[in-house]
Amino acid sequence: MTDDSLDGAHARIDAVVKNNNVVLFMKGTPLFPQCGFSSRAVAILERLGAEFESVDVLQDQGVRQGIKAYSDWPTIPQLYVNGEFVGGSDIMMEMYESGELAELFATAK
Repeated sequence: MTDDSLDGAHARIDAVVKNNNVVLFMKGTPLFPQCGFSSRAVAILERLGAEFESVDVLQDQGVRQGIKAYSDWPTIPQLYVNGEFVGGSDIMMEMYESGELAELFATAK
């Protein structure tokens, strides 16, 4: 992958993160997740009644690789709230169980 394509992917990722209050970068779509971790992340967000934008990283190889560099986090899914990286499905589950995730969504713009 060239630096130009990574720069383009970074710009697209940055625009999505900054223009949406809640974004889930995932494998597949909320209606048809393509991995168990993405499925669990969607289930958590739906249980909280969160409105969110999703990005299917399987549709764009640049975004799939770029999101890992953007967050300095090696795995997908990745959740962003108010432009800030929250974590993957394990962190989401921990925060959901502790009530922290519900509190975070209460403050979402």
